[in-house]
Amino acid sequence: MREVNLTFVKSLYKKRDLWCHKGDFGKLLIIGGNKKYSGSPALAAMAAYRAGVDLVTVAAPRRVADIIASFSPNIITYPLTGDVLSTTHLKTLLELTNSADAVVIGGGLGTEQPTIKLIQSFLAKTEKPCVLDADALHAVANNKKLIKKNFILTPHVKEFFTLTGKNLHKSTMQEKEEITEDHALKLGATIILKGHIDIISGSKGTTINNTGSVYMTKGGTGDTLAGICGALLARGVDSEDAAAAAAYINGSAGALAAREYGEGMLATDLLERIPSVIK
Repeated sequence: MREVNLTFVKSLYKKRDLWCHKGDFGKLLIIGGNKKYSGSPALAAMAAYRAGVDLVTVAAPRRVADIIASFSPNIITYPLTGDVLSTTHLKTLLELTNSADAVVIGGGLGTEQPTIKLIQSFLAKTEKPCVLDADALHAVANNKKLIKKNFILTPHVKEFFTLTGKNLHKSTMQEKEEITEDHALKLGATIILKGHIDIISGSKGTTINNTGSVYMTKGGTGDTLAGICGALLARGVDSEDAAAAAAYINGSAGALAAREYGEGMLATDLLERIPSVIK
């Protein structure tokens, strides 16, 4: 059992060459949002930028894309027709992956059947490293053959139950570690079981992350984690190392924000402290 630490995270951020240019540190595609949820992909996108990726594009229904474009001029948005995504958007999304190094999918997409079918069709066809968050986890729960080695899955305990049928609510820490590792090996991917202590499991074994705060129950802190994971994948970090480092960065940023805001901490407060953690 290993514990992720600052030395490990620092090793992933190499000194930049003076002649580096836009794109050298990754291009990320985020697929998310529906008529009700626009914040999730926006938070993931800004977290990815704060974690050092060069370019982020959010593909979302038009209303969501327009809201996100107004959220920050840094984010490239690709508006798609309709209130929810469906297989009519599959060709466009696959084309967008041609210029992306990694994908984050699931945040705010919803669980309407056309959207679930789209997620499944997209994952079946893409070979890009992917972060599966939120509704994407529901989409693969009954079709686990879609899960690939270069995927990171980011469930909390309830989503883990949906994904695996295992209820971890009353499990000990050791039981959670063993069950998470067992299912990571069965699925052939990396799992971050989010919680007071994050458990990251993959083919290399299991790593735990102790950073974080009890005030990170606020909506959006899982979206920032997904964005940081995506940034590291896009920068060329392998899925297990990216997952462990992202959990450390997200938890540390949350702890810094919690010191200042306590009960009033927001996901956007965490977002602004990601650079301090990496620096």
